[in-house]
Amino acid sequence: MEPLMEDEEYDWREVKLPSLIPLVPEPELERETGERRRGRDILISVDHGPNSKHAFDWALVHLCRLADTIHLVHAVASLKNNIVYEATQGLMEKLSMEAYEVAMVKTMARIVEGDAGKAICKEAERLKPAAVVMGTRGRSLIQSVLQGSVSEYCFHNCKTAPIIIVPGKEAGEESVI
Repeated sequence: MEPLMEDEEYDWREVKLPSLIPLVPEPELERETGERRRGRDILISVDHGPNSKHAFDWALVHLCRLADTIHLVHAVASLKNNIVYEATQGLMEKLSMEAYEVAMVKTMARIVEGDAGKAICKEAERLKPAAVVMGTRGRSLIQSVLQGSVSEYCFHNCKTAPIIIVPGKEAGEESVI
C-alpha cells in the first residue's frame, strides 16, 4: 500500500445512529475543567471480526471516559453495495448502544470507501483524534510482511494521532478485564 496523497479524495457515508447524548455533570473540582471535561475524540476502526470487537471492548474499558466521543470507521470496497452497507450500519448501531451503556460516551460512525489503511489514516487526519484504536488479526511476522497489514500500514503512515493496536483475542481476555 502506498501512502494516501494529500489531495486524493475518497467517498464516505455518514451512518445515522440513535441519538444517545450522555449527560455530563458540572465539574466538582477546579482541576476537572479543560480538556478532561470537554472530552476527546477517539477513532476506532471496526469490522465484522472478533478481534475488532475485542479492540472496541478494550477501548471502552481502558481508554474512554465520560464526555468523550467515539468515531467508528469501517472501510468497504464499494458504498454501492447495499447489503454490506446495511450490515455495517447494523453493526455500528449495536456498538453505539454498547458504548453508551458501558462508558456513557457519544458515538459517531462513518463508512468509507477504499483501502482500509488509507481510509483510516485519512479519517484520523480529518478528525485529529486523541488516539486511533484498532485490532489485529494476530498473523505471524512473515504473513504480515507478505500479505500486508492494515494496522502496520496505519502505524507507519498515520502522523496525526497515536495508534493503539490491541492484540487479538488469542492473547487472552486479561487485556480487557
